[in-house]
Amino acid sequence: MQNNNSALDAADTAQRHKETNLRRLLNPASIAVVGASADPSKAGSQALRSLNGFPGRVVAVHPRESVIQGRHCYPTFADILEPVDLAILAIPAQHCIQAARDAAASGVGGIFIISGGFGESGAAGARLQEELADICRASGMRLLGPNTSGFINPQKQCVASFVPGVDQLPKGRIAVIAQSGGVNLSIAFQIQRLREGISLAVGLGNAVDVEAADVLSMLASDPNTTAIALHLEGVPQGRKLFEVLSTVTRLKPVVALVAGRSDIGEFAVSHTGNLMGSYQRTASALTQAGAVVVDSTEELAQAASILAHRRLPPKARNGFALVTGQAGPGLLIIDGLKTAGLDVPELASATIEKVQSLLPPMTFVKNPVDTGRPGPGFTQVLSAVAADDRIDAVFVYALHEPAVLDPSAAISPAVNREKKPVIFGTLGTQEDLQPVLEQLVRAGIPAVLGPERLVLAGKVLDADSRGQWRLKKSSFTSPIAGDTATLANTLNEDQAKAFIASYGIRTPQRKFCIGKNEAIEAFKALTKPVVVKIAADDVPHKTEVGGVFLGIQDLQSLSSALAAIERIPTKTPGQFLVEEMAPLGVELIVGAVNDSSWGPCVVIGLGGVLAEAVSDSSVRLAPISELDAADMLEGLRGKKLLDGFRNLPVCDRSAIADVAVKIGQILIDHPEIAEIEINPLRVNAEGAVALDALVVLKNQQETTS
Repeated sequence: MQNNNSALDAADTAQRHKETNLRRLLNPASIAVVGASADPSKAGSQALRSLNGFPGRVVAVHPRESVIQGRHCYPTFADILEPVDLAILAIPAQHCIQAARDAAASGVGGIFIISGGFGESGAAGARLQEELADICRASGMRLLGPNTSGFINPQKQCVASFVPGVDQLPKGRIAVIAQSGGVNLSIAFQIQRLREGISLAVGLGNAVDVEAADVLSMLASDPNTTAIALHLEGVPQGRKLFEVLSTVTRLKPVVALVAGRSDIGEFAVSHTGNLMGSYQRTASALTQAGAVVVDSTEELAQAASILAHRRLPPKARNGFALVTGQAGPGLLIIDGLKTAGLDVPELASATIEKVQSLLPPMTFVKNPVDTGRPGPGFTQVLSAVAADDRIDAVFVYALHEPAVLDPSAAISPAVNREKKPVIFGTLGTQEDLQPVLEQLVRAGIPAVLGPERLVLAGKVLDADSRGQWRLKKSSFTSPIAGDTATLANTLNEDQAKAFIASYGIRTPQRKFCIGKNEAIEAFKALTKPVVVKIAADDVPHKTEVGGVFLGIQDLQSLSSALAAIERIPTKTPGQFLVEEMAPLGVELIVGAVNDSSWGPCVVIGLGGVLAEAVSDSSVRLAPISELDAADMLEGLRGKKLLDGFRNLPVCDRSAIADVAVKIGQILIDHPEIAEIEINPLRVNAEGAVALDALVVLKNQQETTS
């Protein structure tokens, strides 16, 4: 026991050391530039020049020079009297390994490597990259990059980047974490154009050591950061990122942009794997962790800007109101909000009466409130709407008309009194708008340009609020496996159904048969009609080979079905499954995959033979709760099919949720399973029954591929 405690204490000390060194790297008081040069065309010269405004100590490491650009040079790290917090390596890849060793030995907090030529360049570069990782693991020194344009910390006046213009980025309260150095700066510049500032902007590059999760953890307690913009390309340690995000988003909003929408997914035996491409897994996991996922860098910057001002408290459903000075744009905004599924409730009767008393007749006042044109009562109208208990956030839209509306003066009373988000949308000539927008910034009132951005504001505020609410309600814990026997052999459909039935998932009465005679006896014993299927071990998708025959009522039909199945080429001929047919219902697919990054992931979608063609599915990381499963069903485009659409039965949603929860637990209990799938899951008012089941073991998947 004492040895175990000692090991835990050592691991905890090592982790705290790494966290301290990350703070030193990104909040340095002293910096050394390795590869510093007087040649302005070289990265070392640009890196040194970018630090001209840095108030801390800056030195250069060069084996021959004594002074470069007015900075004192040292031959090696060992010659520097005190360890520096950050070393910038502006040297070729092959020289970075020794420089990293020397930096670690000298107590440097972290290094930032500008150059490429590592993992992104092939096998030789990958070996160099792994050497860097080994140095970091052994020493606790942190590494940003390699292959990145660096980071900017305006709070510390630190520009650890060689890109021109980044020293002009103002300090503010939005942090940027991006996989790509170029995307990092693109987002930072867009945030600047929105009249917001940066607390920190980090390009991770190859992320050999410092990952997004590490920076997120640091920013969780950063008093200068109120919102985080996150860009991801690949996530090798998804479960770690998920757990960190689930903590961070409770404290401050995170908006995420994920690259790779066109991903077609890894090779998978089941439909589940094809439905659940890596983009969907990543986006779904981020949403489940409370992040707001957007589709572009412009949306990322705008969303972070909105949430940096004020976020809505946790709530399952928020009410939004619009006060507009022009009816046409107001119609577009309301249409956009409702199309996105946001609630635009009718105002309370007392609010309507108050607003009517302030506006001329013939204006619409129930929500939206159309003022006809901003007039003398605009401030009182806005205050009345903001005070309505049904309303959680208010949008204001008015074209730039300084003669009739001073936005800051009109909006400030409502913001100060109600403490609710009030967002102003407008348009006008750039020259005329500039002073107005700057005045709104000083007043702390978020402003956007155009009706569409107000709609985006609504979606972002609501998604962040609902994400917080789900986290509060969720019982998500790290996966804990039960005490179950490991599956060693491939399961046929009959065995797979018996396996899921042991977890309480309903399956039809059936018999696995070898040879026609057993199939005939099974037919006689079961309730008619029956379905007859091929039960070959090497045919996972029976419908695709013509191996499923429905509605068998008599021996003649049975004989024809058996003969047809026998003609299908297979390594295990003469195996049949005879099964009672289930009542009519809606067909879904419920499955799970064991993702190498995210771990067990559950998918629910519209199922049957058209599962992949329709591609209507929702994904969550396991374990999931019934609340998670219900939310997944709400995310389906075809969810109306579950509620008695036309001649279809009303479906028992709780039964679907129960199956999804159990499928997730199966994958947690059995890490040897690569994929598991029920397709279709037949659902009606009486419950859910698995009509087909597929279990793919990891060793089976490796053999197949």
